[in-house]
Amino acid sequence: MLDVYDFREDIWLCHSLGGMCWDATAFEPAIGTMREIEAFLVMNPSEVVTLILEDHVKSNRGLSKLFIKTGLTKYWFPVSRMPRNGEDWPRVNDMIKLNQCLLVFTSNRFKESSEGIAYQWNYMVENMYGEVGMNSRACRNHSESAVLGDRTKSLVLVNYFRMPPVQGTSCMEHSRGLMEVLHTCHAAAGNRWANFLAVDYYKRSNGRGVFQVMDMLNGMLICGHDDVHACGRRTSPPLSCWVALTATRVAGREMHHTSLM
Repeated sequence: MLDVYDFREDIWLCHSLGGMCWDATAFEPAIGTMREIEAFLVMNPSEVVTLILEDHVKSNRGLSKLFIKTGLTKYWFPVSRMPRNGEDWPRVNDMIKLNQCLLVFTSNRFKESSEGIAYQWNYMVENMYGEVGMNSRACRNHSESAVLGDRTKSLVLVNYFRMPPVQGTSCMEHSRGLMEVLHTCHAAAGNRWANFLAVDYYKRSNGRGVFQVMDMLNGMLICGHDDVHACGRRTSPPLSCWVALTATRVAGREMHHTSLM
């Protein structure tokens, strides 16, 4: 997850307000992160990467130019292949064979038609971030998202991080409350497990923390078991049967590669 803005005649990662990036909220030019992703895909051709962009870029085809410049378009999963109305996604093996291993979603509805970048809310539901999203008693949808139980959206994103982030409490939260919130959101989403999990400080816990949660989610999605290691060898499932971990960083939110088996 990345927050992208026009800044200094370029595209920058920035965590700001009001649709404008300022010196105090700017992190770095986005081109460095995009080149890092391209290098990762070169070295890991069997991985799938998803970018979910909070998109404040208003420059003419600014994002398209960025993706072309960094060589990411050759990995692009086209909007024309994305399922509508809750249909199944292609199998991961098929995506890999076609070298369509990069999925990009934007928060700007107009860029699906103008730049071929998928409009996030056509394909996924998302819970609220911040303190509201960490409440294990109720899982409420993000204000821009359809209700979590809307099955015409085939992907589910669960946020679990404070605003602003608090490193000192994340260790305990990842060891306890995170699992409870995922079960609550599973029920709210019509008995669907999260495909994407967004957290802060993902390496911090009293035990296996976020990684145990990832094993649980992947296990439930792939074979109905609460540990993916119990699933054994299986044929490649549809993309919607995998879960990806995302993690926030200083400004904008960074999408980590899928870490599954």
